[in-house]
Amino acid sequence: MSHIKRTQDLLLQSTYLDVDSIVAELRVLRAASMESRNRQHDKPPKLPSRKILIGVAEGLGAALFPNRLGSSEFADEGIDYYVGHTLNMTLRELMVQIQHELLYNSGLEVLSAEDREQSVTITQAFAKRLPEVRSLLESDISAAYEGDPAARNVDEVLVCYPGIMAIMHYRLAHVLHGLGVPLIARMISEIAHSITGIEIHPGAQIGGRFFIDHGTGVVIGETAVIGHNVRLYQAVTLGAKRFPVDENGALVKGNLRHPIVEDDVVIYAGATILGRITIGRGSTIGGNVWLTRSVPPGSNISQAQMRQEVFEGGGGI
Repeated sequence: MSHIKRTQDLLLQSTYLDVDSIVAELRVLRAASMESRNRQHDKPPKLPSRKILIGVAEGLGAALFPNRLGSSEFADEGIDYYVGHTLNMTLRELMVQIQHELLYNSGLEVLSAEDREQSVTITQAFAKRLPEVRSLLESDISAAYEGDPAARNVDEVLVCYPGIMAIMHYRLAHVLHGLGVPLIARMISEIAHSITGIEIHPGAQIGGRFFIDHGTGVVIGETAVIGHNVRLYQAVTLGAKRFPVDENGALVKGNLRHPIVEDDVVIYAGATILGRITIGRGSTIGGNVWLTRSVPPGSNISQAQMRQEVFEGGGGI
């Protein structure tokens, strides 16, 4: 009886919340928002579904690594069937989400025949790149295992390391970004970001044998370029130094504003590297360094060294 009474009390209280007027105000705000974005339809097109894309990312991971991220209950001769079935289901779901993005971008109410065909083309092109993605991920896993004395085997790295999860999502998202569906790509990257605390923009270019150790707080910007065999530790930022604006005061988008990190570079925890600068091959950037200038190959940059440079120039006085 007490449960029924509490329910009745809540229903009674809701009559005093003036919900109808709130709904009306929200309707006005939605209409104004649609008008400001030149959306003329009462029902805007659906965006891709984050919930479905979570399943897509999991399905792709299972197809790429069926013995570790897929089902654990099939005989060896059943692996190809499982991979094929999983890919078939997952790619179909992805294609529908691609259609949502293409429809959203078109501003139309109904998906055009051209965009429907384009969704098939994008999905097919993405599928053909999956073996390449698997090879890159193998190199990333090997780099993590070889670079971390705490790693007991490569399987542990694959199933336990947040850096590998973030890199896997990035590599899938990067392919989609290049195929012309940047919203889906960003959503897949942000799924990993929300789980791992590692943010990698899908537009970044990253070579093989990439290792993020620990990982929490790592940020890699849209136009960053990272070479082969690079290692980052937690809280590293590869960011922009400034954001130029146009004559109307709006941010200029798409300009090259993030660092280039060449092959065989190690960047330790808390380092912040900003702007379109180059970190030369084989360099080591120490923990908590703030760097806004290029450094030549083979450099060893420490926080103490940077502090000394500031004082010698008078900037720290």
